[in-house]
Amino acid sequence: MRYVPLDTPKPISKIGLGTWQFGSREWGYGPDYEQRAAQIVRRALDLGVTLFDTAEIYGFGRSERILGAALGEDRAKVVVASKIFPVLPLAPVVQQRAVASAARLGVAGIDLYQVHQPNPVVADTTTMRGMRALQDVGLVGEVGVSNYGLRRWRFAEAALGRRVLSNQVRYSMVDRGPEKDLIPYAEQAGRIVIAYSPLGQGFLSGRYDARNPPAGAVRRANPYFLPENLERGTELIATLREVADAHDATPSQIALAYLLRHPNVVAIPGASGVEQMERNAAAAEIDLADDEHAALVTAAHAFRPVTGLAAVPQLIRARTRK
Repeated sequence: MRYVPLDTPKPISKIGLGTWQFGSREWGYGPDYEQRAAQIVRRALDLGVTLFDTAEIYGFGRSERILGAALGEDRAKVVVASKIFPVLPLAPVVQQRAVASAARLGVAGIDLYQVHQPNPVVADTTTMRGMRALQDVGLVGEVGVSNYGLRRWRFAEAALGRRVLSNQVRYSMVDRGPEKDLIPYAEQAGRIVIAYSPLGQGFLSGRYDARNPPAGAVRRANPYFLPENLERGTELIATLREVADAHDATPSQIALAYLLRHPNVVAIPGASGVEQMERNAAAAEIDLADDEHAALVTAAHAFRPVTGLAAVPQLIRARTRK
């Protein structure tokens, strides 16, 4: 495992574990997944993973409970990250919700506490006042944000009066927006971009095509999995396979390695089983050659999916057929 080259109280692994699936029925993993979740966490620890990300909204608290129980006595050794869903995120509310998350996780302090998304009405001034109070009493170590643009990330940091260590955003080879400004800022300022959905929710795995679409409510709602977009992604997947063959790796591992080439980027893919966790962790060790990276960049830029309003009629038809 490799780690982010920053001065943090605990090392932050370049591959973390995202736990949106833990306790969330919409992923369709079935009732036995809670037991598997514990096995995944234990194996992640063995592999040197130190960043475990959850949120109060995941399974309405169940994800935090499952993760905390699975970590057990190792909770103090790793970076436990959670997020507040910002419904009326006034300072007292932020403090109350952090206490509740810490209790569900079974920790004395949350290593990284993040604002799940920007609130369009409540300014970060009051939210960060609550975060600062949590840091002052030792309940929160580092503060982070999620789904923030660069301007609001910097404003949040000014409001906190301390570093806002991380910004957790959707980032993958098919969602490359953070490369424009967030990643350059993180590298310049000594901050971290945490990439969620780093495999495009499985689009980049090569497991799916127009004849074999994914199941599960989350993926069915993702326009990337429309038959037309699966067809349009054929060349991108072919390039991933070609590079993967040169490294005796999988397309998913190469897609992760593409992100991790940035020193201040951490990826937090989920895992449906221990084997997938092992493959994800191994991706941190892959070094892409310059020509391989260039080929991946070219293939990623050539992918032009149907998204936004143009995708809505097809999404409705796809849901209706289910």
